[in-house]
Amino acid sequence: MIMLINERDTRHERILQVANEMMTAARTAPKGKGIDIIEVLMVTGETIVELSKAMLDYSVKTGMKFITRDANNILQADAVILIGTKQKTQNLNCGYCGFDTCAEKMKDVPCALNTVDVGIAIGSACSTAADHRVDSRVMFSVGRVAQEQNMMPECSSIYGIPISGSTKNPFFDRIFTPPPPSESTK
Repeated sequence: MIMLINERDTRHERILQVANEMMTAARTAPKGKGIDIIEVLMVTGETIVELSKAMLDYSVKTGMKFITRDANNILQADAVILIGTKQKTQNLNCGYCGFDTCAEKMKDVPCALNTVDVGIAIGSACSTAADHRVDSRVMFSVGRVAQEQNMMPECSSIYGIPISGSTKNPFFDRIFTPPPPSESTK
């Protein structure tokens, strides 16, 4: 029996498979001192729409207009991978955070190794997407609003990676659309 499967009919499921592989790549990425405090989530469906709406509100609230562009952009994603880190001082006294010792570091200043771990996890996840020829883009804006929405409790330094398997990369030639006027400017 011959069976025909149109690529368009299975694309979304295949992209979600890649998203799962990206989460594995982020999890297994090397960590400073081997301490795993990385958190990884996949956002899909209506939750992407809710996140986009929260990003639009955040753009108006902060005046960061590029977040409006990114909020519209993630609506074209099949999934968004969120990668963040909990803050844990590594007690190396490396000075990378700007303080000579970990004991001198102010509580709100992130440990530099935690931030580096997020970067390595992001690189591993994006490399996995690229290996499968799935389009992606790292977005600070998505992670910042995910943090505001408490999507990853206890995490900071969160970044979002929207992914797509469309004909053309929707995260490349992005069009800026100004945010709607706020109530105070009407």
